[in-house]
Amino acid sequence: MKKPNNYDNTAVQGAFEPLKLGGHVCKIIKLEETKSSTGKDMLKIALDIAEGEQAGYYKKQFDSDTRADKKWGCMVYVVVEDKDGNTSTGFKTFCDSAEKSNGGFAIKWGEDFGPQFKGKLVGGVFGREEYKNNNQELKFSTKCRYFVTVDKARKGVDAPKDKLLQGVIHDRDMAPTNNEEEDDMPF
Repeated sequence: MKKPNNYDNTAVQGAFEPLKLGGHVCKIIKLEETKSSTGKDMLKIALDIAEGEQAGYYKKQFDSDTRADKKWGCMVYVVVEDKDGNTSTGFKTFCDSAEKSNGGFAIKWGEDFGPQFKGKLVGGVFGREEYKNNNQELKFSTKCRYFVTVDKARKGVDAPKDKLLQGVIHDRDMAPTNNEEEDDMPF
């Protein structure tokens, strides 16, 4: 057999190490202003892990991805205004956390809003979110769920509760059965 293309650089199945849940010090790789699907102003924030044993986590994933359409692994979307047109809590929390985490950094409002965040640190709290894969199987992905200051992330932040899909019956939602009912089963 001829050695297949890219054999030496292909990852071994099962070698994937998931990101640890909870607080991480993150570096802002890129911040873009964009619009949500409903036309609201929104930030699209690319993050990487900046400190600790998993530093560079998303860069390593990106660099080892051999697909032509590879994408950055940690994108956070933050809507700027709430349904009433006021500043959203998520946007204010992100801005406040970024300013407090980068001594002397003060947001400059106006044009070129996004580039001023590049390279800045912020605390990200990572948790699991449920999704259905292409085979309609329930799976979990790890996502940055909200922001905190770098100091708070360094002290340790517990992972948030799993974010489950709405309208899906989970095993823990089922009422427990007693043993007598199970004895009547035909199988």
